[in-house]
Amino acid sequence: MYRKRILIVLLMLIVWSGCITVGKRFDSGDLSWIVKNRTTRDDVYYELGEPFRVGNDSGKLTWTYGYYKYNLFGSTRTKDLIIYFNQNKTVDSYVFNTSFPDEKKVWKNR
Repeated sequence: MYRKRILIVLLMLIVWSGCITVGKRFDSGDLSWIVKNRTTRDDVYYELGEPFRVGNDSGKLTWTYGYYKYNLFGSTRTKDLIIYFNQNKTVDSYVFNTSFPDEKKVWKNR
């Protein structure tokens, strides 16, 4: 009974706030510090911390940093930075995507 009440209160708070955030904010304004074949996994970890997800793409280690802001009463905003590593633990490439309007403006004009 106690757990059920807590669950109901939590659900009410989520609906009342209308917003759920997943992941951790990260600075995506300047990613020029990520340099192919030079930036190491340790460098990435130092700059961004623990990755949100870790995986493998065709034998390459991938780290994903994500920040997802789901809004019940408005637009959902998301951003991802996926970093692909070489066997020698340096960056092979990366992909950044965002739906945050201010970031879209910055990246659209580059």
